[in-house]
Amino acid sequence: MKILITGNMGYVGPGVVERLRAAHPDATLIGYDMAYFATCLTDAPILPESRLDVQLYGDVRTMPAEVLEGVDAVVHLAAISNDPMGNKFEEVTMEVNYKSSVRIAEMAKAAGVKNYVFASSCSMYGAAEDKPKTEDSTLNPLTAYARSKVATEKDLQPLAGDGFTVTCLRFATACGMSDRLRLDLVLNDFVASAVATRKINILSDGTPWRPLIHVKDMARAIEWAVTRQPSNGGEFLAVNTGSNEWNYQVYELANAVSEVMPGVDVTVNKDAAPDKRSYKVNFDLFRELAPDYLPQYTLTHAIQELHAGLQAMEFKDGDFRNSQLMRLMVLNSLMENNKINEQLQWEQRKSDVLQTV
Repeated sequence: MKILITGNMGYVGPGVVERLRAAHPDATLIGYDMAYFATCLTDAPILPESRLDVQLYGDVRTMPAEVLEGVDAVVHLAAISNDPMGNKFEEVTMEVNYKSSVRIAEMAKAAGVKNYVFASSCSMYGAAEDKPKTEDSTLNPLTAYARSKVATEKDLQPLAGDGFTVTCLRFATACGMSDRLRLDLVLNDFVASAVATRKINILSDGTPWRPLIHVKDMARAIEWAVTRQPSNGGEFLAVNTGSNEWNYQVYELANAVSEVMPGVDVTVNKDAAPDKRSYKVNFDLFRELAPDYLPQYTLTHAIQELHAGLQAMEFKDGDFRNSQLMRLMVLNSLMENNKINEQLQWEQRKSDVLQTV
């Protein structure tokens, strides 16, 4: 079995590679990444890419078709990954997250790939406070990132069939410790603030709903999707991926951190404008289709693991929102140092693909 993982050098990728290596020890695992965040390692016991057979460096916007030769499954993680980056680089976000995702799927089908796994997002539901959203609910994307996911799913659906199985995993908001930790995620931010300052300042009024999933539970779902058969969900499947138990209001997350870390002060900005990005999500379909791959982490476990991981890093930076642990800050630094241009392309890259074996 040969599996290509795009965007493997980000926050989610290390856990996915570790999981797939354990599940398929004899498989050929290939990474393909732009390497913006390659040096953003956080207390990693080994280089995550050492679990791969091949690491390719390249831009998904120009990925050549030959990368897909002999590949059985594609795990497509590569994306401009959050709202601040999407807002600053809206045009690039649509090129990378949408157009490249569809183009790679088209090439994958032509190359005989059997399974295409797309890392989608529950953020496409946007403002949805009336009841938990199912896969059939109206989509209301409020950001460039969310819009890119909606557009990609729409164009992937007609590609499915004729031996090409497409799975769009609509992930809840990621959280948890990773070999490339990022702190621009709500729970990770709260734990980091608690560790560094003993305070959590909620910038909103704390009432918005968020579904969460641990990054390692995301990897479990991807393991399932890599070999999913059309008899289990259809040739095209878009499925909410997470757990009903992990729908929380923001203030509940902050309070959970303070329970694990006694003495942390939680404050809420009661005068904040309402945050429209509020939604609860129903994950019943995922539970039905993938009963052996359901999330295993609890919220308490995730907080404890983050706390321990940050302590192991000797993390003390109260100004971490301006640090290299925020993905937008990494891109800004690369641009300021003339390493990448405004299209987020490497200035000195001589070819589309460089290979390390």
